[in-house]
Amino acid sequence: MPDAVIISAARTAIGTARKGTLADTPPEEMAKIVLAETLQRSGIDRQLLDDVIFAESSYGGGAVARHAAVEVGLLHVAGQAVNRHCAGSVTAVGIAAGQIAAGMDRAVVAGGVQSTSLKPRLQRRVPGTDDEFVSWYPPTHPDSVEAPNLDMSISVGWNTAREAGISREEQDAWALRSHERAVAAIDAGIFREEIVPVKALQKDGSYVDFSIDEHPRRGLTAEKMASLKVLHPEVEGFSITAGNSSGLNDAAAALTLVSGELARDEGLEPMATVRSWASAGIDPRLMGMAPLQAIPKVLERAGVKLSDIAVWEINEAFASVPIAACKILGIDEDTVNIHGSGCSLGHPVAATGARMIATLANDLRRRGGGLGIATMCAGGGQGGAILIEV
Repeated sequence: MPDAVIISAARTAIGTARKGTLADTPPEEMAKIVLAETLQRSGIDRQLLDDVIFAESSYGGGAVARHAAVEVGLLHVAGQAVNRHCAGSVTAVGIAAGQIAAGMDRAVVAGGVQSTSLKPRLQRRVPGTDDEFVSWYPPTHPDSVEAPNLDMSISVGWNTAREAGISREEQDAWALRSHERAVAAIDAGIFREEIVPVKALQKDGSYVDFSIDEHPRRGLTAEKMASLKVLHPEVEGFSITAGNSSGLNDAAAALTLVSGELARDEGLEPMATVRSWASAGIDPRLMGMAPLQAIPKVLERAGVKLSDIAVWEINEAFASVPIAACKILGIDEDTVNIHGSGCSLGHPVAATGARMIATLANDLRRRGGGLGIATMCAGGGQGGAILIEV
């Protein structure tokens, strides 16, 4: 089968939801910007593009991928919407790689976009009535006390910490290190080659150039982390705080994938090769453990061992998630989220996976090559993972 290779990547800087710089930038605008930029960086003849696949989560319908394609003049290109919540853009990249490996497509842009700030407020008619409506949030799984749909601090963070025996102190230490790593990466210009600047509309009608992730906290200390109140003080031993949880964020990210043959024919330089990808399901009560199901699948499909992986991106939906993966699978913490993750950079849900893959590919290139895995849990008791090689 043809190799699927990544030839370019672009993302916006990550904004803090509602009060941040991208709070008034619509998701379709962010999608258009990263689509145009990743195509520009790729050097590909735009007429060769077969499809655009963008993950969306809590967006409200439509197909932002097609919207962005039309906006940048790609009238001949269809657009597909994917929703696997946190794992949405990992899935989008997997679909693109699969289409290329199957010989059906030769060039696809895949990624995701999230505007938590502009998330639609949905309503649903009350059954048995004609015109009575109530606020409604689309559920990811059957709701329960053990795994509530609208409280991931329990469904993901707390359940994972309890299942893996992870203390509050361990979670706080991981989150603090995440912020320190993210700030160090920003100061060193690590993300500069990923980010496309956005002229972001502000509430006063002005525009600002936004190109630096704004969620990481400078000067954060262990004492400050320890002082934060837990989110459910009524639950004995509850250890999840705003500090050891991911942020609410806005961003978009996209990658251009082509067949190895097309890259050679067109003289396009590959950034990385997609070796395998996988999704997995688990009891919704244990959804933070879903990467433990997805990781073995991508390793087996690529024919490699866990010890072969040089760098990991394990999304910090909550700090307990990567800690559990490291503790149970025996992953070296020093190889995980080396430039920060959800607790620090933030978690723009549908865009996070593509951001992780871009960061992973660029880091492997700086190291001179190797294998890397990006993985995360997702709403409903799902997980996604992708393995790339530079």
